[in-house]
Amino acid sequence: MPGPFVVPVHGDTELPKEVDCVVVGGGIIGTATALELAETGLRVALCEKGGIGQEQSSRNWGWVRISRRDPREVPLMAEALRIWARLSERTGRDTGYARAGIVFTCADDKEYEQHERWGRHLEGYQFESRMIGPGELRDLLPGSNLDVKGALYTPADGRAEPQKAAPAIAEAARDRGAAILTECAVRGVETTNGAVSGVVTERGFIACKAVVLAGGAWSNLFCGTLGLNLPQLKVMNTVLRTTPVENGPDQAVWANNFAIRKRQDGGYTVASSMSNVVDLVPNSFRYARDFLPAWKTEWRSLQFRLGGRFLDEARMPTRWAMDEASPFEYCRVLDPKPSKKSSERVLANARKAFPVLEKAQVAQRWAGYIDVTPDAIPVISAVDSIPGFHVATGFSGHGFGIGPAAGRLMADIVTGRPPIVDPKDFRWSRFSDGSKVAPITGL
Repeated sequence: MPGPFVVPVHGDTELPKEVDCVVVGGGIIGTATALELAETGLRVALCEKGGIGQEQSSRNWGWVRISRRDPREVPLMAEALRIWARLSERTGRDTGYARAGIVFTCADDKEYEQHERWGRHLEGYQFESRMIGPGELRDLLPGSNLDVKGALYTPADGRAEPQKAAPAIAEAARDRGAAILTECAVRGVETTNGAVSGVVTERGFIACKAVVLAGGAWSNLFCGTLGLNLPQLKVMNTVLRTTPVENGPDQAVWANNFAIRKRQDGGYTVASSMSNVVDLVPNSFRYARDFLPAWKTEWRSLQFRLGGRFLDEARMPTRWAMDEASPFEYCRVLDPKPSKKSSERVLANARKAFPVLEKAQVAQRWAGYIDVTPDAIPVISAVDSIPGFHVATGFSGHGFGIGPAAGRLMADIVTGRPPIVDPKDFRWSRFSDGSKVAPITGL
């Protein structure tokens, strides 16, 4: 796998015969859910078809931000910031978390006003976030050549290391008694009288009364095996990391033509802030109406592409017998090819804004698939039509930072305890109850 090196987690060799809950998917959402459930004393098995954190949970930018979030996510992200602050101590392992601040630059008056309006969503929360002008921005980022109107600066925001976080959380869940099963794909869910009674994995059957699907970009396919329709598509983003460089910005910075984040090793993660690839696949046409409002809003940042991915997904089975290998076993890790051309362009933009980055060399490139929903916010919900089945997916590129709190909320829903925040906006039924499903614009 040419993707980023992820701290390895060696899976358990013994398959439990029965647990209280099976979590399907070993990214940051699945591992956080497993940890929360295990800490309540429940018997938990986490099943991952590949390795822990090897898809989008290790391929993202590593931003831990409340700034510029959809307002529906703000309460949950506020809880996430509190959880991140002690997550390394709680897990007993390094997650790379640091509260370093994030800067969203404004190219013109219109963007400045939009960022200023967004700041009202933090009223009532004890997190500092403010607009700053060009002078204060130069003081904050000495040596930069940013020609902008100003910026939204949120000192409460931070960063963590994607290649470390999910493995650290998984190991902590195992410390609390959870079984961590890698290279153990779940082929399907079994029900008795319509309710969950267990899962069939490639290594055997596990009896349980609850299942949490945290399958990222694979969730639509998995839901289809249960007759459930989850409107979800994939978007690809290319990322590079640089060698260490001295005297670079400590804050993460978003501008119209690049985004950078300082890494724990002193290098930088660099990516495009406004360019994502959308592979046209059969589901693109199946869900075209659902995603039309989002496409109208984000079309400038999307590059639609028709290629081999269409045939790959057209040929992929949507049903299979429980005693035969599933598609999850034939693709352990989604590892798309990064775009060298676009990443070089983005790095050039970052170097123009921060000349200190001229000294940095490209150490590695990778790409990852982001799981998106029509309204760009996740599903964190029980599915009423199948008692015991739950879904935590569709984080739309916002999942890493909010992940620890999403795991807490999912565990609250599974156990029936009072939820950490109101889960209404993340309910599964919003796709079928007549609600308007669209991103919130004009923040």
